[in-house]
Amino acid sequence: MPHVPTPDDPEAANAACWQAYATHHLRRGTVVEEVERIDWGFPGAGPDDAFLGELKGRRVLDLGCGTARHAAHLVRSYGAEVDAVDSAPGQIERARARYASLSGLRLVHADAVTHLRTAEPYDVVYAVGAVPFADPRRLLPALATALKPGGTLCFSALHTNSHGDGPSSELVPRPETLHFAGGGKTTGYMWVPTEERWRELLTGHGLDVEEVVTVRSPDPGNRAEYRVFRARRPVRVSSRPRSAQPPAAHAALGVGVVVHGPRGLLLGRHRRGTWELPGGTVEPGESLQETAVRELEEETGLRVDAADVRLLGTLLDHSEGVVRMTVAAVVTAWHGEPADQPGERVGDWRWYPLDRLPPALFVCSAQALTAWRPDLPIDHAPAHFTPYAPR
Repeated sequence: MPHVPTPDDPEAANAACWQAYATHHLRRGTVVEEVERIDWGFPGAGPDDAFLGELKGRRVLDLGCGTARHAAHLVRSYGAEVDAVDSAPGQIERARARYASLSGLRLVHADAVTHLRTAEPYDVVYAVGAVPFADPRRLLPALATALKPGGTLCFSALHTNSHGDGPSSELVPRPETLHFAGGGKTTGYMWVPTEERWRELLTGHGLDVEEVVTVRSPDPGNRAEYRVFRARRPVRVSSRPRSAQPPAAHAALGVGVVVHGPRGLLLGRHRRGTWELPGGTVEPGESLQETAVRELEEETGLRVDAADVRLLGTLLDHSEGVVRMTVAAVVTAWHGEPADQPGERVGDWRWYPLDRLPPALFVCSAQALTAWRPDLPIDHAPAHFTPYAPR
């Protein structure tokens, strides 16, 4: 394949690519056939609708719906309530021309991640070929938390294109050519990691991979292959262990800060992939409240008065031969908006409702959260919690 330089924003290029595709077919007046089942890459190939699980009365999302043929099929055949979302307005225009009056189908023009972050959680999310057109590091966190606990994610991903170009272990987009019926073409950019890398990504975002199906072209001359993944969000929120590397002697005491307000709970993503509360280790000469104030500003840019830091108590556990202590604290008043800070290992700060916490919480953060709210459905390694007397 000839080299085509990757643009600065491949996802924006993809949105333009699919809009050009939609405009082409709107001008041609292309009418696509209805479907009798989900086609994961080639008509009639791959797992059937049962792969999605129970659909009747379920809340379902078709991500990157195109003309919404699959979404309409699920509404008509199973009585599902389906949101069909696409970033190309022309695709939604084509879908509305055909299915605007179909009860149970809602057609939405939106960026995938923006929609996932704001929509009510879904029982089932599926995507036919659309997932590889978004950066998985941006898409998967939103997908994981857009599923209800126990919800199912199914998607097909390109593994080998028609030229025989296979996947890569690197998470970098590569150019792929989209041909128009009747002539013409455009270029999109796809992330095409290996099956093993997809598994790592899904597991790293707290999703349990249940099955992967290979789908090949029925045409011997077409070398294209897809992988169809089915993953599930666990019913309970998971936590992940800390590093096995012992801390410096003065750093065995840390503070985890629960920042909670009307928009939810503040969590950031560590470079290792875990979701964490703001916080960090106590520096020599600091009080615990001063540590909370300093770490909040260093990591998130939020400014807090020490008097507004409420200490809940001490969590004590033993890991890799080191006794570790974490003080859980709560802040409900602050100044500013959370934002990524230069040089910090945690960023991508987001507000999460307590009933939609992301999987793969850092174990210390998970422990602090259940010390604050024991009713939260979070699984983590045990820690002994000693509450402080109320002020």
